[in-house]
Amino acid sequence: MIDASAFVASISPFIARTLEQQPQAIEWRQQPGYPHQVVLPAPENYLTLVQQELQQCSDEGSAQRQLRQLRQRWYASLAAADLLQQISLADMLRHLSATADAFIIAAVQWLRPRLTERYGELLDSQGVPQQLYVIGMGKLGGGELNFSSDIDLIFCYPEQAETQHPRRPLEASVFFTKYAQALLALLDTPTADGRVFRIDLRLRPFGQSGPLVASMAALEYYYQEQGRDWERYAMVKARLIGASEVAQQQFSALLRPFVYRRYIDFSAIDALRKMKALITQETRRQGVRNNIKLGAGGIREIEFIAQVFQLIRGGQQRQLQTQSLYQAYAVIKQQQLLEPAVVDELLQSYEFLRKVEHVLQELNDEQTQTLPDQDDQQQAMAQVFKVSWPALVDRIDQAMQKVHQHFRAVIGATDEDDEEAGELQLLWQDMIEDDAAVAILIDAGLNAASAQQMWAHISQLRQEVRRRGSGPRGRQAMARLVPILIEQLLAYEDAEAVLERVLLVLRKIMSRTAYVELLVENKGAREQLLKLCRASSWLATQLAQYPLLLDELIDPQHLYQLPQLADYGRLVDEYLLRIPEQEADLEAQMDALRQARQVLQLRIAAADISGALPLMKVSDHLTYLAEAIIAKVVRLAWYQMAEKYGNPAGQDSDNMGFAVLAYGKLGGLELGYGSDLDLVFIADADYGGVTQGPREIENQQFYLRLAQRILHLLTTRTMVGVLYDTDMRLRPSGKAGLLVTRLDTYAKYLAEDAWTWELQALVRARPVFGREEIRQQLIQLRLQRLCQQRSEDELREQVVSMREKMREHTKLAVNEQEFDLKQGYGGITDIEFLVQYLTLRYAHDYPELATYTDNIRILETAGQLNLMPTEQAQQLIETYIRLRELSHQLALAEQSSKTHQDVSAARAVVETAWQQWLAAKQG
Repeated sequence: MIDASAFVASISPFIARTLEQQPQAIEWRQQPGYPHQVVLPAPENYLTLVQQELQQCSDEGSAQRQLRQLRQRWYASLAAADLLQQISLADMLRHLSATADAFIIAAVQWLRPRLTERYGELLDSQGVPQQLYVIGMGKLGGGELNFSSDIDLIFCYPEQAETQHPRRPLEASVFFTKYAQALLALLDTPTADGRVFRIDLRLRPFGQSGPLVASMAALEYYYQEQGRDWERYAMVKARLIGASEVAQQQFSALLRPFVYRRYIDFSAIDALRKMKALITQETRRQGVRNNIKLGAGGIREIEFIAQVFQLIRGGQQRQLQTQSLYQAYAVIKQQQLLEPAVVDELLQSYEFLRKVEHVLQELNDEQTQTLPDQDDQQQAMAQVFKVSWPALVDRIDQAMQKVHQHFRAVIGATDEDDEEAGELQLLWQDMIEDDAAVAILIDAGLNAASAQQMWAHISQLRQEVRRRGSGPRGRQAMARLVPILIEQLLAYEDAEAVLERVLLVLRKIMSRTAYVELLVENKGAREQLLKLCRASSWLATQLAQYPLLLDELIDPQHLYQLPQLADYGRLVDEYLLRIPEQEADLEAQMDALRQARQVLQLRIAAADISGALPLMKVSDHLTYLAEAIIAKVVRLAWYQMAEKYGNPAGQDSDNMGFAVLAYGKLGGLELGYGSDLDLVFIADADYGGVTQGPREIENQQFYLRLAQRILHLLTTRTMVGVLYDTDMRLRPSGKAGLLVTRLDTYAKYLAEDAWTWELQALVRARPVFGREEIRQQLIQLRLQRLCQQRSEDELREQVVSMREKMREHTKLAVNEQEFDLKQGYGGITDIEFLVQYLTLRYAHDYPELATYTDNIRILETAGQLNLMPTEQAQQLIETYIRLRELSHQLALAEQSSKTHQDVSAARAVVETAWQQWLAAKQG
């Protein structure tokens, strides 16, 4: 007995430690022919023995100690028996699985009265106490646990209810969560005596982000609606531990439709092939070698072969619906799904490799499947197998080569060129650890900080997809798409920023499978998505808010082909013509207009960010697009009003007696992507009459309602957004004024009541809708008012005063590190005020100054007229363009107009001109 005990202690430091702590841990029996025999309990007796130990325990600490010490004794005994070749693999697996079952069942039983005493009993709808169901997964579920394995568990309970507590009843979900937490503390908390088992809960619904415990109904719904391919494989092994036969049958019936298809399901092969490829990539990434479980031809491949036949044919051949690998292979052999000789060879290799696995783990009670590098461990293993270490390695290699040959015959090889088989696919696997994910991103070229940040974004998206996705098809599409996009964007220096923008889009479309699949199947669309998102966060936001724009990415040539300025009206009409006649209601028309604006604006932005379009041309295109839409909106509004009330007397759709006057950026041909429209509505019609329709109203009322309808069409938010935000405050008397102003009233207001700041605004005003006659009247009216002679000192004082009031209103903060391109001293607004001053002051003498409404051509005219030195005019033009370009770039990045760039030279040009033209003259 001393020799046997000394032998196993010399082989296994774990046994040596256990005997040092518990000298009687291993019971020996001597009998004729079997000296030094290890005495083991019968597998069916383990539960009783654990229950007896726990009966002596009154608190959690003593229970933890007793369970851990009992586990050390039993596992030292099992290790000794295995190292001495006194137990077959089948018996070893049976003993190990039985011990795990016993610890779990006894712990659940011991905890229950303690929980019900505190929280009250929990009954089902029949008045029967509800049990915590513990689902054993993996090797535990199959009754094939290895020596130092962790155990994969899922917790669930029968149905929703409340505990029978007189004061504080708990919902079933809360009660069973506390129950499961107590069980984890009892079995998995590390103490001075170690732990009973490492427990892995990541196989539960939604993985680490899911609830600890779920009801049976929730479990069933999850697998029907959200279950993934790898979960089908996992659930082949699922088994209720310690539950009644009835409960086990109900559980199997719940899982059967998910795991086993009623038809022969060859898609299982492709799913398994991808799973295996991912495992191979992960082991390769980690530099894992000599792994008898995960390596080519390892234990996992033997398990996969059995499971693929179970999933392909298990729906039709119920004998394959078993958690046991041995039983599955018996059916495979019986049904001749594989040649009997192949099955025999696979099972022989399985038993040998599992034996090697156990010996590896019995050395130090460590969960490892990697052959040792240390000489002492190699020699210890060689002693157990009674061969030299090289001979043992050679035998292992031969076994694994045979297994891998059979695996490839059944599963097929992975396509190395498959775009979707890259290592980054691992990032979308639920079971991946955070450290492993970060390491993958570091290997892909990121620094540690960026990898951490990027993984946080990816992980969060994964969880959102699981909770908010569009069913299995949508989730599969996202699983294919995201790793491909990550791989492509990792080539960018600003990969982290681009990822955030791309994920913004994906979050918006993840429940819309058609858009996800569009990006999966269309490489060009993916490339354009990345290009646009990288170029501009504003563009990314547009794509996220309006996913219909993704359709435009399919054809890059079309995307970057800009229309002629005069074609925008026709293009907008085409969107309206696409509406089916039976669906051509107001809502459909509003959506069509919005879609036209979003799509055409995207094409302008694409040309913009590609560098094919200078800023002034960008503004031209945006301006002409806005004008085309305004024209269409006014006509739609007129048709709707005329249909209801009839036309005003003497007017019709070709002669409305109505015009739209644009101020601000639209008037000045400087429209940006997010610019408001500053509009004034003008009527030149007889207000004394009534409309000529079934419901006549006064003409004035007609034009007022027409204006309201136009604003409704422009500003109402639909599923496709708003057309344009519109500002009407520049109309006569501002907010207090009527929405529509008669032309003569407008002329009188400008002549008699307009403030200087309103005349400044008039510099940039121009008609953008109306018949030629009314347009010309408005143009002439503007010229008349701008060309009035004015007091130089009074005008200068009023312009400077208004500029200071504007600065005060915007509460401009002074910061030496940044400069506000718009409102800062020497910025864009100063140039605009200077141009307005020059126009109002000198247009009387130089009417040409009032010809144009944009700042650039007004400054050009001032230079050509020698009103200011040509060099100064050119410097101001260049400065204005430079500052606008910087502001435009910030807008595309969704940032404010404040820049950290050095623009001191540009500011100096503006400030010098301001001092020359607007500083008070010294007496």
